Amino acid sequence: MNINLPLKTVFCRIFILIVVAGIWGKTPAQETDTIVPVKKDPEEILRKIDIRSITQHGFNFWKDNFTGHWAGVDFGFNAFLNEDYSGYESDFMNNDIFRSNSTYVNFIQQSIGLQHNRNTVGLVTGLGLHLQSYRLNKNTTIQRGANDIIEPQTLFFEQNQKSKLSIFSVIMPLLAEFQIPINHYENRLYFSSGLFASYRINSHTKIKYRVEGKKEKLKVPGHYHLQDFNYGIMVRTGYRRIHIFATYELRPFFKENKGPELTPFTFGFTLVSF
Repeated sequence: MNINLPLKTVFCRIFILIVVAGIWGKTPAQETDTIVPVKKDPEEILRKIDIRSITQHGFNFWKDNFTGHWAGVDFGFNAFLNEDYSGYESDFMNNDIFRSNSTYVNFIQQSIGLQHNRNTVGLVTGLGLHLQSYRLNKNTTIQRGANDIIEPQTLFFEQNQKSKLSIFSVIMPLLAEFQIPINHYENRLYFSSGLFASYRINSHTKIKYRVEGKKEKLKVPGHYHLQDFNYGIMVRTGYRRIHIFATYELRPFFKENKGPELTPFTFGFTLVSF
């Protein structure tokens, strides 16, 4: 073994050793990670996480069910449009609008969302009860005449107080609803429109009067050539606690050629939302 190396070679090897030692000294030592177990129930920890604070009241992907606006109690006012009394001597169905009312008890609602990742557009359907009353002139009611046509009947009681026609129906809507979140995601301006169908269950006239100072009433059930099955257009809108609606029936009030041509129209507001 030859140990008599040139001086130049010795210096080169020493220089290489110094460089390698310097690089080795600057390389940090690998630290081992330490996992510390938490002795708490994971469900209890997750309950304390407020998702709304993370999303800043934005859309919550954990609760994306669409909820429409139908269920509740509505109150409205009844009127007639497109009136045609051809063949009659008087407008005997000319009613007092603010005493002619509709009450809806909408007890079943089904909401169907139409979006995959949002809950602001959908369809709304359900079932409800509709009670209509039309306040007529206190001296006038209606009857089926000898020719089976609806005609006015003049009252001759001593003191007439009230005359009205009442209709009780079942109603089912099919509405497309659009919602716009405002400020907080739960506060939404909504607008819905679509069709409704109804079926008449019962109808009657009622007269209230006095005889010798005593209050009396006369209730006469009958179909009065009213439509058994009806349908029309419904629109609804609202924000928070304010909700209004309107309906326009697409079938005339009486059956064809059985009474004057009248188109029922109702507008009102929601008393209670379910």
